[in-house]
Amino acid sequence: MAYETDKFAFGKLPSDWRCVPLGDLIKSTEYGSSAKSHYSGTIPVLRMGNLQEGKIDWGDLVYTSDESEIKRYRLRSGDVLFNRTNTVDLVGKAAIYKGSRPAIFAGYLIRIIHNETLVDSNYLNYVLNTYQAKKYSKAVLSVAVSQANINAEKLKTYPIPLPPTLEEQTAIANALSDVDALIRELEKLIAKKQAIKTATMQQLLTGKKRLPQFAKNEDGTKKGYKKSELGEIPEDWEVKIVKTVISDYFCGPSPTCEERNVIEGEEWGVLKTTASTVDKGWDWRCHKVLPKAFWGNNRIELRAHDVIVTKAGPRHRVGVAATIDFIPKNIVPSGKMIALRPNLELVHPKMLSLAIMGVGSQCYLNQRTTGMAEAQLNYENADLLNTPIIVQGIKEQTAIATILSDMDEEINTLKQRLIKTRQIKQGMMQDLLTGKTRLVKPESK
Repeated sequence: MAYETDKFAFGKLPSDWRCVPLGDLIKSTEYGSSAKSHYSGTIPVLRMGNLQEGKIDWGDLVYTSDESEIKRYRLRSGDVLFNRTNTVDLVGKAAIYKGSRPAIFAGYLIRIIHNETLVDSNYLNYVLNTYQAKKYSKAVLSVAVSQANINAEKLKTYPIPLPPTLEEQTAIANALSDVDALIRELEKLIAKKQAIKTATMQQLLTGKKRLPQFAKNEDGTKKGYKKSELGEIPEDWEVKIVKTVISDYFCGPSPTCEERNVIEGEEWGVLKTTASTVDKGWDWRCHKVLPKAFWGNNRIELRAHDVIVTKAGPRHRVGVAATIDFIPKNIVPSGKMIALRPNLELVHPKMLSLAIMGVGSQCYLNQRTTGMAEAQLNYENADLLNTPIIVQGIKEQTAIATILSDMDEEINTLKQRLIKTRQIKQGMMQDLLTGKTRLVKPESK
């Protein structure tokens, strides 16, 4: 098959394809509404944060009831929205509006009204979400006061690889849409599994639901409950303070570091506080390279089963606990966190981190957190060590931890499938949108 070379981004294209400026394929571009929006109103006003991975994200909405604005900026199915102003990394995001609910669009967005006789709007949306389009965005953007901007005239210059027929464009868009549907189903399944895990944790960690083997006394009667400083708990559970269930604790240094991961076995690294987050849990890859002067301190080297707890940063990042299931050698905590080494005869490592994240324990710690601003808070080591936590018998802890770990494993397996499916989609986009793979047989000449 013969090819011709595109001048900018898409490499070699089939000889019956063209690479044309976006402006040649559309009827018009329009800037969105600059009127003030509100947290309630008649219909949503889509903003730059609502454009996610080529789709409209209907979370975090604002609204308008202004009839003149609604009439002027009301979206129509097939409109493609383009984020013209944002950070350098985020400017140029695009998403297609498919009419699932009425909406208008805000001023930092541009509406692209396509010429339906020349280009399929779904196909156009996929092209604007390619790596090549993002690269082009960085080439044409202008920066002012830390914000990047791409105006409508620059948008019209975007190179669009164009199959010879609408039939082929639609076939490509449909194939990619099928993969998107699979991605959405995986995302829904992961969200469902995470919700089930959250509900299970709520029941098991508060004692509202007991595992059958721990629910009854030896005489067969059902175990009762008792009051404690952390609320009502099962009668055979205890409230202890953190320092009584650990064998050691330590903090590390916080020097200026090289922002990359270590060469394993050769260098020492220090964790960032992002290694422990509420939504993602533990991630040892969130570390950087320590200066050589700090290498070799085996006393504070982290190992599996240690628990790290953040102690400095913005409020939502302080007091976040995570259990280390794996970590390479020669990694230490920073001075913005505390590492706890559990006494394994008294507490299961996973249960220790979950106990610290309990509502009552977090409330205790928050009351002792100080700082000049919400973005710069911290607490003393002693505050964490004296934090009360709910502790079950070690056998019950192990049983609960096993159930939750099994749930985590299932969720992580689904997340890996999601990552792989997204990678497959990227490969398909690269092949289909450049004509390397043809879904419609080209006409013979």
